[in-house]
Order: sequence, then structure tokens, then C-alpha cells
Amino acid sequence: MLTQLAIQDFAIVDRLELDIKGGMTAITGETGAGKSILLGALGLCLGQRADAGSVRHGRERADLSARFDITHLPAAQAWLAERDLPVDECLLRRVVSAGGRSKAWINGQPAAISDLKALGERLIQIHGQHAHQALLREETHLALLDDYAGLNTDVDGVAAIFRDWQSTRRQLQKIRDQGDEAEAKRQLLHYQVEELDQLALGDDELPSLEDEQQTLAHADDILRDTQFAADCCEGDNGGALGLLHQAHGRLSELPGSDKGALANTLTILADARIQLEEAASELNHLAANTELDPERLAFVETRLGDAHRIARKHHISPDELPALHARLSAELDQLNASGGDLDTLSADVAALRERYRHAAKALGEARCKAAVGLGEEVQQQLAFLAMDKARFEVVLEPRATPAAEGLERVQFFISANPGQPARPLAKVASGGELSRISLAIQVVAANHSTIPSLIFDEVDVGVSGATAEIVGQLLRRLGANGQVMTVTHLPQVAAQAHAHLHIEKSARRNTTRTQMALLDEGGRISELARMLGGVNLSDQTLAHAREMLKASQHPPH
Repeated sequence: MLTQLAIQDFAIVDRLELDIKGGMTAITGETGAGKSILLGALGLCLGQRADAGSVRHGRERADLSARFDITHLPAAQAWLAERDLPVDECLLRRVVSAGGRSKAWINGQPAAISDLKALGERLIQIHGQHAHQALLREETHLALLDDYAGLNTDVDGVAAIFRDWQSTRRQLQKIRDQGDEAEAKRQLLHYQVEELDQLALGDDELPSLEDEQQTLAHADDILRDTQFAADCCEGDNGGALGLLHQAHGRLSELPGSDKGALANTLTILADARIQLEEAASELNHLAANTELDPERLAFVETRLGDAHRIARKHHISPDELPALHARLSAELDQLNASGGDLDTLSADVAALRERYRHAAKALGEARCKAAVGLGEEVQQQLAFLAMDKARFEVVLEPRATPAAEGLERVQFFISANPGQPARPLAKVASGGELSRISLAIQVVAANHSTIPSLIFDEVDVGVSGATAEIVGQLLRRLGANGQVMTVTHLPQVAAQAHAHLHIEKSARRNTTRTQMALLDEGGRISELARMLGGVNLSDQTLAHAREMLKASQHPPH
């Protein structure tokens, strides 16, 4: 529960520290005194939106903190433990600058504002003064029923399945809508890939084909010229090799000549003869391996022609054809696989639809069962609030189409007078009746809440007299099992509280300040008398206030 609230330089509050206990605490004060400031400060600690107007005029920042005892709040302890934060206490702090920026801390560690909000939902519940107006909206009825029955986890599960179902269904429809275009593209790719498959051009094949085409196309010239060159080297009719051999023989057999002078020449002639023999051998080998093959030439030229023709169709160079082949094949495989995706998506849509139907049906059955209990409990509270003739019903109706919220709509029906049929709440209840119905529903919801700290902000608006006293008794009962803080203008409600917090605004030297203090018994009597009789307090009014406080704090057995 909330144990301490510290406020500094917030709105018209200079500095304030409040120690808050369990039970029911009434918060009262003149209209405009600043009761909303207290709730606003707490709201900022719980992650509500901040603005520059929150900071006291002339100050640089507002500093707010709220301390909670979470001994009996396992959900809050688990949330802190998951984030490696201490779990022996819970301190929320919020600092808002004059420029409107804000920072947050949880147990001394920097935190996101969203974290404050998520943790705050596990610490305290705030029932606003306009809750009765929300009852006019149908979506509020569904949320209240699910909260009452503890079905929020089931609702989230149904919503998640519904989102997956709708997302998969949209994907399936998109593929179907694109089916004709995809089929035309698939057929084109099939033709292109088949043509490239038939060509089957290797990565390095094109240069080899071009070289082979040059060789085959000039085979006749190559054969003739290489044979001629070979004959020049060692032909039978005066080839260079024979003449060189004769020259070497003549010089080596010269009689009486100085062979030392011809030694170098003879060596050169011998080397030349060897090189000429090698050249002649290579020319003969080339000539022997050069064939006239018109069929091979035709094949090579046809293959090169096909490569250039297909390359022109795709506006690329022939050497880019292997890469194109790989890319188009991959695209075709992907399109062919989309047919399988279509089948898979169809099966997924059917499976998700069945999962949704099963989960939503189970949720609907739980809602039907809870609707009976909620209706009966609200009926009991209405009788306690002087509407014992009213008949309250929670009606479930099937939706026209499935939705993330489930398969049914929920509406609250009321018959305020005997003999009249129950009709939707928005069409029947008056303002005062709506306030009491709202309070009855909130009391029932609070009784089923796992969070023991509750704040009621003027939820008693529209009631008075004996009914106001009953409202106070209801809130006191809630406070007996936890912590209830209620902002009220009704002395009958304030008198029921275990503790009374008074808020007062004062002005001095062009400065306005709000002061808050827990009242002792004398202070409570004076404040109740003010609420009963206004500014001028008579002895009779004070006596009435004293009697009211005594009766509320010590009810007869």
C-alpha cells in the first residue's frame, strides 16, 4: 500500500511530506483548495503524462516521490525481481523540469515512464470522478466484466490469436490478388530459364569458344602456311637445315686451316642447327594436328550465335549470361515456391481461425458465467444504496463479426422501477441513479481486485442524505481490508474514514500555497461542521458534526 507521498515545487505546493496509513482516508477541502494536486502528484509518480505547468511558478523543477509497502503484492515483487531491482520496498520518483521534460527512477535506478506506468498498475487503482460517464460507453462494460472475472490474460490471448489470424489472412489475400500477374511472370521466367538451360553456357566457356572458332575458321590457311614453313626449315629440296648442315661440314673439314679461328663460328652454326630442328618439329606437329572440321566449326559458330542472340534479348553482354541464368533461376524457384506458400498460408489461416474460435468460445463461456455473478453482486450493492427496487443485468449478445475482443458484446441493462423491462443503461438511468450504479460496480470491482490500495476521486457525486452515509460505510468496509483514499465533499462519507486529510489553500504576499495535514479529532469535527454548515459554525453544527463522527467511528453492534 501507499505509505508516503513527498511533493516539492509542484503546482502551488512548496514542500510537503505525507505519511499514509491503511484503512480509509478521507480527503477534503474547499473547492479549488488543491485536492486534485494530491492525486495529480501521485498520478505523475505512476507514469501519467507531465507538462511544464506542473512546476511551481519560478522554480526549476518539481520533485515527486511515492513509497509503497509491497509485502503483500507478489505481482509487484515479481516485476521488480525480473528487472534485478530490490523487492524489499518500492520507491517511485519523478522529476519534471520547467521546460516540460521529465525523468523517472524506481528504487533509485533510472527508469522509463512506461515502466512507472506498468509497475503502477500493480500498486494502486484509481477510480475517477467521471467513472459514471464511462458507463455510458459499451466498451467499458466489456472491460469491467473481464476485470471482475479476472479474464484479462485470456482476453490478451484471444486478441493475439485474432491479430495473427487477420495478418495471415491479409497475406493470403495479397498473394491471391497478385495471382494473375505472378502467373504471367512465372511463365515468362520459365521460358527464359528454359532457353538458358538449353544454352547451358559455362562460366569460362565463351572465351574458349571464340578461340576455337578462330582456329577452325582459318584451319586451311594454318595448315598450308605451317607446312610451307616446315619445308623451308628441312625440306628435301634445299631446306635451310640441309644448307646449314653443309656449311658446318665444309668449315669443319678445311685442311690446314686454323680451326681455333673458326671454333666460335662452328658453335654458332651447331646451335642454329639445333634450334632449326626444334622449330621444324613444332611446325610439323602443328600441321599434323590442324584438321579441317566444318561440322565442328558450324557447331561452334551456332553456339556463339545463340549466346549473342540471347544476350541481345536481355540487353547484356554475352559474358554476363551465366550470372543472368543463376538470377532468373532463383526468381523462378521463388515464384514456384509461392504456390506452396499459398497452400501453407491457406492451412495457416484455417488453423488460426479454428484456434481463435476455440479460444473465443472458451472466453465467452467464462464471460457468461461471470456475468451472472457480477449482476447479482451489483444488485446487492444497489439495494444497499437505496435502489432495492432496481434490477441490474449483464447481457451478452453475439457480435456480427469476430473481433479481437471476442465473439460477444456486453451491455449493462437496468430496470429502475418494478414492472418496467430492463433497458440499456445509457437510455434509462438518471444522473443520480447513474452515480449510484457506478459506485456499486466500482465497489464490486474493488472487492475482487488483487490490489489493496484504492483511490476514489469524488465517486459519491450525485448522492446525498442517507445514501451518502451508506456510501461512506461501503468505502469504510473496503478500507478495513486494505487502503482506501477518497476525495469527497460529503460529510457523511468523510465521517466514516479512519483518517482525515484536510487540504487548504492560502495566499500571502502575492504567493499562493497549498497545505495538507492529517486532522486530529478536534480538527475533524471542525472540518465536518464546515462541510455541514458552511463558514459560520454554530454550536448546533459543531454538535451535529461531533455526533456524526462518534456514530461513524463507533457504530452500534
